[in-house]
Amino acid sequence: MRGAKVRATSGSTGAERQAGADDGGARHRGPLAVVGRFLHEVLFSIGPGKNDHHAALRAAAGLFIPLLTLTLTNRLDLAIFANFAAFTGIYGRNEPHRVRLVAQTRAGLLMICVILAATLSARFSPGGALGPWAIVAGTTLVAWGCSVVVAYWRLRPAGSLFHIFAFAAIASLPHQPPLGDATLTVVATFLLCLAIGLASRVHPGHRAPLTWQGLRAAWRVRLGVTERRVLWLESIGYLVASAAAGSAATAVGEALGFGHNYWAIVAAVVPLVGHSTRHRVSRGLQRVLGTVVGLALLAGIAALRPEPWVMVVLIGLCQFVVEMLIARQYFLAQVFVAPLALLSTLLVAHTNPVTLLHDRFIDTAIGSVVGVLVVLAPLVYGRLRSAALHS
Repeated sequence: MRGAKVRATSGSTGAERQAGADDGGARHRGPLAVVGRFLHEVLFSIGPGKNDHHAALRAAAGLFIPLLTLTLTNRLDLAIFANFAAFTGIYGRNEPHRVRLVAQTRAGLLMICVILAATLSARFSPGGALGPWAIVAGTTLVAWGCSVVVAYWRLRPAGSLFHIFAFAAIASLPHQPPLGDATLTVVATFLLCLAIGLASRVHPGHRAPLTWQGLRAAWRVRLGVTERRVLWLESIGYLVASAAAGSAATAVGEALGFGHNYWAIVAAVVPLVGHSTRHRVSRGLQRVLGTVVGLALLAGIAALRPEPWVMVVLIGLCQFVVEMLIARQYFLAQVFVAPLALLSTLLVAHTNPVTLLHDRFIDTAIGSVVGVLVVLAPLVYGRLRSAALHS
């Protein structure tokens, strides 16, 4: 990754000249051409691959094996716990084994803490599950706190999207399984993902040094003053976006009669990860458009009423495709994220698929709008302040 950044920097002069020429040509072609080119970049351009199938196979296996086991043992009430613990496997994507092990250990332990906090919050709530506004408050706190921890540990993927999803989905679950069974499922899935992350070491050609000294070195993280300042500033974005999106989705949901407000919070934090304002806005747009197409795909699947084991196979396939595309084409990845998330819900809860499709679309739209506004707010504020100083 560092090498890629160096190469990108060294070739920036030519790229900038080309970009300037392209922008000039776009101006002559008019606004429709500019919009068309932007949509082409957002929806159809695919970045280069980098052994994506390795990471995709690891992530898919870490999710498929626990879900298949729970299906065969008739314990699908625990599927949601395995589903979120399996996010351990997406960290340390292309890192050496020692770095991957450290990243997955940290990510998995953080996810275990979030899952336990969610299920304990639900168990101690009067109704056996957190209410909509309690979900907003708890999820906002998780969004902020986990974004800080993830940034301090320099985990990739960055941000707290997965932790938001895990906390809200589990805390809103009306019928919690026995705590011991849930804990065992989470820990077993976590350990399985760690083992899968190291599985390629059985091949002599894939072995990298894995010593105690190397692990200690990988565990140490030192942040500079600037990094820490940026970290805390960005965490404010997670706090504001989560609170605003959750509150808006809850208020609209209560007025129009739909739920799952946490999907809006998940969508709101998506644009917060990116290297530029344009990239972040593009992610928000890709999230909405990808969700629309993904919901159409899910509607076709739901109409067939597949058996649980078929749904588990489809979940594993969706996870594989998402990991193949997530770093290369975010829109196409989102097409499979919607079926992945909602198939997992349908596997556990007996819910009307039409209701889920309706709620998912509205909440995603609300959250994406809020997220983009949070991204644009500092830019707008800076320009207004600059204009005021020069007036």
